[in-house]
Amino acid sequence: MRIPLFQVDAFSQRVFHGNPAAVCPLEHWLAEDVMQAIATENNLAETAFVVSEADGWRIRWFTPVCEVDLCGHATLAAAWVLFAEHLGDADSVTFQSRSGPLTVRREASGRLAMDFPALRGEPCEAPPALIEGLGLVPGEVQAAMDYLVVVDSEVQVRDLAPDFAALAKLDRRGVIVTALGKDFDFVSRFFAPNAGIAEDPVTGSAHSMLIPYWAKRLGKSFLVAEQLSARGGTLYCEDRGPRVIIAGDACLYMSGYIDI
Repeated sequence: MRIPLFQVDAFSQRVFHGNPAAVCPLEHWLAEDVMQAIATENNLAETAFVVSEADGWRIRWFTPVCEVDLCGHATLAAAWVLFAEHLGDADSVTFQSRSGPLTVRREASGRLAMDFPALRGEPCEAPPALIEGLGLVPGEVQAAMDYLVVVDSEVQVRDLAPDFAALAKLDRRGVIVTALGKDFDFVSRFFAPNAGIAEDPVTGSAHSMLIPYWAKRLGKSFLVAEQLSARGGTLYCEDRGPRVIIAGDACLYMSGYIDI
């Protein structure tokens, strides 16, 4: 069996930056263990599989160790592939997913804008494993799909050297660490060792939680964010109440086939 494979750098205008995602457009769904094996072999933070169904395109995301409910950068990458290979002049595509319908639109700027559900965290005490894993006592912690940890400065975010074994003990998907930015509205990093991802370069889905937090704190709906990983990435954000818009650029690194 020959399966198309694309690798796209999401949230970047140039290769070797942003967050690389693999995308496999399929004619029909493969067995789940086969999709997981492909994602493990790809060894990227996410591999997205997409299939055209009666109600539009359906998308599923796999890390090297598990399937996940929501992923931003691989959705952006999958939309880039479909616009380039399948959708002609269409200006939007809607994916059916575990997290409901996700629409991606082409903007006049060339960016792709994703319409995602907003995730609003609840304040909570910092679990001991979170303090141990980050090596600091957070000033503020919220919990939703991930833990959101607010620290005092961009320098603290940039200089973090987490204990991933400690963070892997947590009961959430991952840990977002964030602060006000110097050149951007806010900055962040994202760690998810218990999902097989020590540090994710640019995490679209984490901004479903970051955008409502910073929009309320800063009193503005439109924000520009930077994820401070080694590769880095810029996200253009909008708070729309129950939904958020997460926009960014993407570029193709590689295309080919998997033979299995």
